[in-house]
Amino acid sequence: MKAIQVTGDRLSWEDVDDQAELPADHVAIDVVWTAINRADLMQRAGVYPPPPGASDILGLEVSGRVSALGASVSGFEVGQEVCALLTGGGYATKVVVPAVQVLPVPKGYSLRKAAAIPEVFATAWLNLYQEAGLEPGQRVLLHAAASGLGTAVIQLATAFGNPVFATAGDAQKLEVCQQLGATGIWNRNDGSFVDAVKSWGGVDMVLDPVGGSYIADDQKVLNVDGRIVLIGLMGGRMAEVDLGLMLVKRHRLIGSTLRSRTVVDKGKVMQALQRHVWPLLSAGQIEPLIDSDWPITDVEAAMAYVADNKNTGKVLLQVAEDEK
Repeated sequence: MKAIQVTGDRLSWEDVDDQAELPADHVAIDVVWTAINRADLMQRAGVYPPPPGASDILGLEVSGRVSALGASVSGFEVGQEVCALLTGGGYATKVVVPAVQVLPVPKGYSLRKAAAIPEVFATAWLNLYQEAGLEPGQRVLLHAAASGLGTAVIQLATAFGNPVFATAGDAQKLEVCQQLGATGIWNRNDGSFVDAVKSWGGVDMVLDPVGGSYIADDQKVLNVDGRIVLIGLMGGRMAEVDLGLMLVKRHRLIGSTLRSRTVVDKGKVMQALQRHVWPLLSAGQIEPLIDSDWPITDVEAAMAYVADNKNTGKVLLQVAEDEK
């Protein structure tokens, strides 16, 4: 098979060894589309290595067609169009993935569109409804809201009755966030979001991929029993936390990653997506926002585009010709 290989600062599309044996509970997929996530940029930079046993090939989600089934797998057919959540290996012509991390493409979806679903909607569901345990009516503050994840969070939270206040660093991106359902917005270039969020009514949860100095301001806008779910460190590893405020208001600071969770945990998230989110996708009530797509051989330029925060929504990579 072929895959993107990282050699120093260089990315190349090369022949690599295929996995010899298909485990009994795994599915082999001929990849048509994959997508860029910030974790890929971090792994390439050497600051986010794959978990033990995972492929060192970049790529955390794919869409494609089932090419083989492990001996104990049921519910899928060879040739079926699917999408999958990966621990790594997506920037390749073939992946082998636990069957519980694979779902059929939502009804009416192309493989291109389906490639934009797994990582962002799994991350959104995990953090909104499993980690934070949001109840209907509870309010969310979302940073970096125009990313692929952010645009999924806005739609998902809104669909489940959780109003969203979105922050980003670009007026056009914030306009898109409003179109997707955000009822409060703030441009980070205008200074602290604290007063604006307080005027909006405060929040019950913050989904924060920034960390650093944002944590102290997150605390200031959290209601009693509020939760900060930290999912990234774009603003740095160190933060000041007001322990008195945390104690009095019963705040919780939760660190959360998806990639390093067990196969069982990921399977539970995917089951929840199929049960709760797939019907909304198929009905057109929500949909992944795709910024652009690039040939896999242009991965260098595509990753630079994401690194420069030029995208609103997902950036896809086409690995193989799409038959449809």
